[in-house]
Amino acid sequence: MKQALTELQKRDLQHVWHPCSQMKDYEQFPPMVLKKGKGVWLYDENNHRYLDAVSSWWVNLFGHANPRISQALSDQAFTLEHAIFANFSHEPAIKVAEKLVALTPDGLNKVFFADNGSSAIEVALKMSFQYHMQTGKTTKKRFLALTDAYHGETLGALSVGGVGLYNEVYQPLLLDTVRAQGPDCFRCPFKEKPESCHAQCIQFVEEELHQHHEEITAVIIEPLIQAAAGMKMYPPIYLKRLRELCTKYDIHLIADEIAVGFGRTGTLFACEQADIAPDFMCLSKGLTGGYLPLSAVLTTDDVYNAFYDDYGTMKAFLHSHSYSGNTLACRVALEVLTMFEEERVIDIVQNKGERMRKLAMQAFEQLPFVGEYRQVGLVGAIELVANRETKEPLPSEERIGYQIYKRALEKGLLIRPLGNILYFMPPYIISDDEMRFMIDTTKETLMQFFEEWEGVVCSNDNQHCHLS
Repeated sequence: MKQALTELQKRDLQHVWHPCSQMKDYEQFPPMVLKKGKGVWLYDENNHRYLDAVSSWWVNLFGHANPRISQALSDQAFTLEHAIFANFSHEPAIKVAEKLVALTPDGLNKVFFADNGSSAIEVALKMSFQYHMQTGKTTKKRFLALTDAYHGETLGALSVGGVGLYNEVYQPLLLDTVRAQGPDCFRCPFKEKPESCHAQCIQFVEEELHQHHEEITAVIIEPLIQAAAGMKMYPPIYLKRLRELCTKYDIHLIADEIAVGFGRTGTLFACEQADIAPDFMCLSKGLTGGYLPLSAVLTTDDVYNAFYDDYGTMKAFLHSHSYSGNTLACRVALEVLTMFEEERVIDIVQNKGERMRKLAMQAFEQLPFVGEYRQVGLVGAIELVANRETKEPLPSEERIGYQIYKRALEKGLLIRPLGNILYFMPPYIISDDEMRFMIDTTKETLMQFFEEWEGVVCSNDNQHCHLS
């Protein structure tokens, strides 16, 4: 039975247009109006709580209303909130830049601040293009990106994205991007396993680079996990071979670590696992622990020097945002980076990742509608399928992931799906009991849904299930 809308829900639906939503859905499933957060939990106006298993779109690292971060933000707000960042600076930005240079792969010595992930991608694309224009390589006007890539929602970012759901309608407006088949370890065309493959699928990129290298300025990639595509994971050897190809063909490598940086993959940055240094690294999301919008693009001295000249040469990078280098956001980012140094966060992520993998494999491995459970670091994904043997996808028009999402919310769990892929990307402070609740509630919701939808029969202890 549908519950009556609260006053705040009515007011929300009167004026608010929510992101990544078909607003007509909200007529039957209105937004939950949140009043507070604490740790991994979000609380709505009726004091119902939801475990935030997706870190509120992958941004939250250390829990909601984290006392240490909140105190740093409060202190800064009474000192300097924001100031123009052209010809002015401030200590939080300087310290954040110093820490990022020290923590990222060698050679990334310059930091350009923007205010969200898509903006960081735009910065990297424009810098790479302008670099080549100013170094005499004027044929380099295109980018190479992978199928199923996701890099943001602005037009440049959409141009290098490969998920039709987000960019198909805008194709007439987008850049002419070279597209190469990306890695697909779940449905590998070479029948390889991620733990033993040598990234044969890199040949699809190599073919395109061989044909188009003189006109390609940069290759852009999400290291180790194509997140919005359904948490598609691939081994580090792919990155290593891609770096070699970019070097061979004199093409920039842009590492979009917006979703996977700051420990998500079990190392501070995903590129570390391949022991590579990109020419550009884009960072955002976890940079401020989920508190404030901020992004950063790190690049090399070589790129920086191509813009360094007398003003009259017009070589300056004249890209700007009103909130570039925002003082509050930089102070929060500084606190987050300091916490990584002082609290052994990567060790915590690795230990909790092993715990989550064990619980998830026990819970989902034998379910007949789970084609695969995969995990890197503290990011786990359940790929739901119609047939485990053939890996036949579930019909997208049934919106099964969305239906499971709604049911899980009723049980106090937020697992927003990516199509028919459910995933876990919890805050790093999640406890063992909270992790078990996350896994057990997901399993319970899955079994209940599929028993009704497809006639799945489970034993009394819910340990063994089969299609009837």
